[in-house]
Amino acid sequence: MNLNFKSTTAVGMALAIFASPAFADMEAARAFLDEQVGDMSTLSRADQEAEMQWFVDAAEPFEGMDIRVVSETITTHEYESKVLAPAFTAITGINVTHDLIGEGDVVEKLQTQMQSGENIYDAYVNDSDLIGTHWRYQQVRNLTDWMAGEGADVTSPTLDLDDFIGTEFTTGPDGKLYQLPTQQFANLYWFRYDWFNDPDLQAEFKDEYGYDLGVPVNWSAYEDIAEFFTGRTIDGKEVYGNMDYGKKDPSLGWRFTDAWMSMAGMGDTGEPNGLPVDEWGVRVNEDSQPTGSCVDRGGATNSPAAVYAIEKYTHWLNNYTPPAAAGMTFGEAGPIPAQGNIAQQMFWYTAFTADMVGDGAEAVLNDDGTPKWRMAPSPHGAYWEEGMKVGYQDAGSWTLMKSTPVDRAKAAWLYAQFVISKTVDVKKSHTGLTFIRESTINHDSFTERAPKLGGLVEFYRSPARTRWSPTGTNIPDYPKLAQLWWQNIGDASSGAKTAKEALDSLCEQQERVLERLERAGIQGDLGPKLNEERDPEYWLNQPGAPKPELDNEKPEPKTVKYDDLLASWQ
Repeated sequence: MNLNFKSTTAVGMALAIFASPAFADMEAARAFLDEQVGDMSTLSRADQEAEMQWFVDAAEPFEGMDIRVVSETITTHEYESKVLAPAFTAITGINVTHDLIGEGDVVEKLQTQMQSGENIYDAYVNDSDLIGTHWRYQQVRNLTDWMAGEGADVTSPTLDLDDFIGTEFTTGPDGKLYQLPTQQFANLYWFRYDWFNDPDLQAEFKDEYGYDLGVPVNWSAYEDIAEFFTGRTIDGKEVYGNMDYGKKDPSLGWRFTDAWMSMAGMGDTGEPNGLPVDEWGVRVNEDSQPTGSCVDRGGATNSPAAVYAIEKYTHWLNNYTPPAAAGMTFGEAGPIPAQGNIAQQMFWYTAFTADMVGDGAEAVLNDDGTPKWRMAPSPHGAYWEEGMKVGYQDAGSWTLMKSTPVDRAKAAWLYAQFVISKTVDVKKSHTGLTFIRESTINHDSFTERAPKLGGLVEFYRSPARTRWSPTGTNIPDYPKLAQLWWQNIGDASSGAKTAKEALDSLCEQQERVLERLERAGIQGDLGPKLNEERDPEYWLNQPGAPKPELDNEKPEPKTVKYDDLLASWQ
C-alpha cells in the first residue's frame, strides 16, 4: 500500500484546473482518482469510476449551482474543504464552498437558521449531540424519508448505510435517520507508554505508592500518577502529569457534557447515556420528557457526584497541568502532548491522533515512526459503577435543514455523499483518522499502519468502541443548554465560584430553559414536563442518580498493564 500522503494544498491546486463546468465529467474524475485515491479505497478502480460516473450523472440538473456547507475546523474537515470540495466541483460542475469555523459558531449558525427560517447554509456538519433537538423540533429533513422520497434521485446506490458505524447515534427514538456521520472520534486516555515501561520509574512508583505503574482503572490511580510525574525532568524537559484546558470558551462546555460527568459516576446505569438520568444530569420520564436538572427535581447536575467531578478537574488543572493550559481552548490544548512533556491525559480526543504522528510530533515518536505513547479507555471516578457510560464519541454528521430549498438540498446531499463515499473514505480516514465505515477500518492499509497509531485501529476494530457514545435524546435543545455549561464551568475553572456554586447556577439555568420550552409547547408531547421541587434528600435516598455523597471519594487505586488491556480488545 502506498502510504505517502501528498500535500492537501498541492492536490487542491491540481484539481482546481478542472473546476469549471467545461470539465465537469469523467475526465476530471479520473484525474482525481489518479492524483488522490489510487489504491486507497475499498473499491476497485472500475468500481471507483462507476461510483464517480453516478455523481456526474446525478449532478447534471444542478450544474453551475453555487452551494455553501459548513463544518468545524478539524483535520478531517480541512481535507474535505481543501481537497474533496474542489474535486467535487471538478467532477460535477456544482460549485461548493465548504466553510471551516469553530464548533460553537456552527451551532450558532444552525440555531439562527432554526429560529429564522433563513437558509444560511445548504448543509451542516452538525454533531449528533443534537439528535434530541432534531427529533423534537422536526426542523431537519429526516434522511430516512428524504432518501425514499424527494431525495431518492440524488441518493447514491453505493451509499451502503449498513457500512456506517455511527448511525445508531443519529437515529431518533422514532427509528428515523436524521443525520449521516462524516467523521467520528472518541475521548480516551492517552499516556507515555515508554515512560510507564521504564524499569527505574516503575520501581520508584511501586516503592512510593505500593502498586504497579500502569493504565489507571480509576481516578484514584490517575491522581497518584499525575502527582508522581509532575515536576520531574525527563529528556531535558519539565514534565506534567496531566493535560487539560480551562479557558471560558464554548469548547469548555463540551469538555464536560462530552461524558466527563458520567465518567465520574454522576448519572444512571444504562447505555448509551444512562436512564433516567444522563451525563448532563437531566432526568426524563418514561415518555422521554425532561423532568429536571437540579437534585430537588430528581436531576443530578448539582449532585455530590457532579461536584466531585468538577473538583477533581480543577484540582488536577491547578496542580498537575502546565500553567498555560488554564487559558487554552480545546483546539489549543489538543496538540500539546506532542511536545513531549506530558505523562498522561485523562480526557484526550482521538481526533488529535493526526497531530501525534506527523510533522512536529518527533518528541513523541521513535526513530522508526512508531509512537512512544498509547491510548486506552479512560479511568472511572469514585461514583461510577458497572453498566454506566464509559466515555464520549463524537459523530460529526451531515444535516439537511427543512428551510433549505429542495434543489439546493439535493446538490448539498450529493456533496455530502461524495465526501463519505467508499471511493474516498479510506484516504480521508488516513488523513484525519476519524473512522465512519466498517469497511475502511478493516482495510489492509490500516492493518499495515496500526503499529504507528498507538492503539487507535485496535480500539475501532474492537467491540469496545460501541460503548463510547455521544449526547443522547434527553437533551431537548442542545444549542440553548450547551451555552450554559461553558459559562458556569468557566466560573469554577477560574476560581470565581466553588464547584457547588457553579453547578447550582448551571442546573437552575438549565431548568429555566426547560420551563420555557414546557410553557411554549413547541415540542408537543416530547417536550419537558418538570417535576415539582422536593427536599433533595427525597431524591438522594432513591435508587440510582442523583447519588448521596460518598464517605470516601478516593477508593483504592487500581491499574492494569496496557498489553493485557490490548489483548482483551482482540
